[in-house]
Amino acid sequence: MQIFSKMANRWAERECLDDECQQFRLALGETSVAATIAHDSYLINLASPDRVLRARSIESFAAELRRCDALGLQYLVSHPGNFMDDREAGIARNADGITAALEQVPGNVIVCMETTVGSGTSIGGTFEELAELLRRVAPSVRHRVGVCVDTCHVYSGGYDLVGDYEGVWARFDETIGRDALKVMHLNDSKTPFGSHRDRHELIAEGSLGATPFQRIMTDERLAMIPKVIETPKLDDPETTDRLMLARLRSYLAAGGDAR
Repeated sequence: MQIFSKMANRWAERECLDDECQQFRLALGETSVAATIAHDSYLINLASPDRVLRARSIESFAAELRRCDALGLQYLVSHPGNFMDDREAGIARNADGITAALEQVPGNVIVCMETTVGSGTSIGGTFEELAELLRRVAPSVRHRVGVCVDTCHVYSGGYDLVGDYEGVWARFDETIGRDALKVMHLNDSKTPFGSHRDRHELIAEGSLGATPFQRIMTDERLAMIPKVIETPKLDDPETTDRLMLARLRSYLAAGGDAR
């Protein structure tokens, strides 16, 4: 289950009150949900060269971590920032920001840096950049940082999950290491391979098609990795999400042969 712990497009922060956290934990305990994830605010940019924005981003990121800890969530997915000036310097600022926030908020929440499509000044469009970002996080908190692979993002960023599925994962393993993979976002893409555009599509109805999702759902190496969808909602969000989840489960049930 992936949630937002606050409004993602506003800076306004909120603290989770004790009774609210207790109610959430009790309600969650009555479900079969096995993995819990929050996605941080879209406004956060830990790589920014602007001192004011970066300080505000670190403060907001630390608040995200505190809410995750209070609610008992396991993972916090975060988009690597935009460097704006120099890529290497941006990666360093991003890693330092992650380190600062994790040092402020001790606990067990694991930060998952999400793959991006690699457009403009964004960081995280290549496995090499993510590996460098993780390497630069302070050793004292590095065990609390991993990766979230988004299928739309990596495909649009130039990793061919359709034509070279095994090759993509081999490169991930060699560059980042499979142990760093903590969460996956399963989304098809509205745009062609290598477009460097972030446009999610319904599962099996975009440029990736059904095959890579069939392989992911039946890949024993990925069986224990939490997977969530961020696909379009159409006119009825709940019905659409149920359809997407049923489609993914059908691949697992059929051993990868169903659409």
